[in-house]
Amino acid sequence: MDKRDYYEVLGTSKNSPDADLKKAYRRLAMKFHPDRNPGDQEAEKKFKEAKEAYEVLSDPQKRSAYDQFGHAGVDSSSGMGGGPGAAGFGDIFGDIFGDIFGGSGGRRSSNRGSDLQYSLDLSLEDAVRGTETRIRVPTLVSCETCSGSGAKPGTSPGACSTCGGQGQVRMQQGFFSIQQTCPQCRGKGTVITSPCSDCSGGGRVQKTKTLQVKIPAGVDEGDQIRLSGEGEAGAAGAPPGDLYVQVRLKEHPIFTRDGDNLYCEMPISIATATLGGNIDIPTLEGRANLKIPLESQSERIFRLRGKGVRNVRNKAQGDLYCKIKIETPVNLNRKQKDLLMEFDRLTLEGGERHRPRENSWSDRLKSFFEDFVS
Repeated sequence: MDKRDYYEVLGTSKNSPDADLKKAYRRLAMKFHPDRNPGDQEAEKKFKEAKEAYEVLSDPQKRSAYDQFGHAGVDSSSGMGGGPGAAGFGDIFGDIFGDIFGGSGGRRSSNRGSDLQYSLDLSLEDAVRGTETRIRVPTLVSCETCSGSGAKPGTSPGACSTCGGQGQVRMQQGFFSIQQTCPQCRGKGTVITSPCSDCSGGGRVQKTKTLQVKIPAGVDEGDQIRLSGEGEAGAAGAPPGDLYVQVRLKEHPIFTRDGDNLYCEMPISIATATLGGNIDIPTLEGRANLKIPLESQSERIFRLRGKGVRNVRNKAQGDLYCKIKIETPVNLNRKQKDLLMEFDRLTLEGGERHRPRENSWSDRLKSFFEDFVS
């Protein structure tokens, strides 16, 4: 007999987030678990079916394979050989409620140190070319006096009497039991009777670390560099967290960046825009010569291939886009003004031949007002 669609079994859709899958499974598990339905084979069948569906869909790799290939994509790799019915009620609900009641079976691994984030301000040049820099990061490090144990030198933590060193206690909740973190040792399984004087039994002390960070060429705003094991030290000797260095780009006086491309604006004179010419424009590699064609209009954009940023991942080279801005002369003397007025008169006599855009605009404006009056 063909298996039912796993999403149909749980009553969810293919786009349902993990939280909705867990919620749906919890509802079905509570309803059909054999401990609540002794002797009911139909309920046991539905419970096994729900558990099988959740075991696949709660695993990102298995869910991806199932979404692409259906049951054929997970039948050989789903690892369900023992059958879902073998699990006890406490075990299954420990899995579901672990994030609420403190985990299931065995010692928790949540003592791992916290991850840290550090914002690093970089100039555009350093981000494009790559650099090395030192940073100072305040963090919690393992106490040297007690080697992170939290116990006074010469002593050691003892087993917790409440949980017997397991870190978990089992509580009866009506017809089923729930495991939760031991309130006495908070999941450690041990208690400290003679705490270390330097860390007060915490096993960690506050310290500022100096780290050397290598910035690869091409990083961009918001990129993160992970320094494994450079986060906070874990409690009771647990592994440290990681440090994430997040890149922030400083404002540049000439260039703006968009991905792998750079943009800049260059002011040019009316004469250069009209008669054409050559101008020097800046790039991150030095100066480059740009030829301005005859009768170039303001806001025209020129593209310089390969003068942008080399992508940090695929090494593709971006471009530089230069927009020209025609600058209006200011602070003119009388002779300059007279010459400019004479120039304006001469071009006006030439009509559309010299001022095609102005004449076209005048025609459209005239037509607009004629239609408006009529």
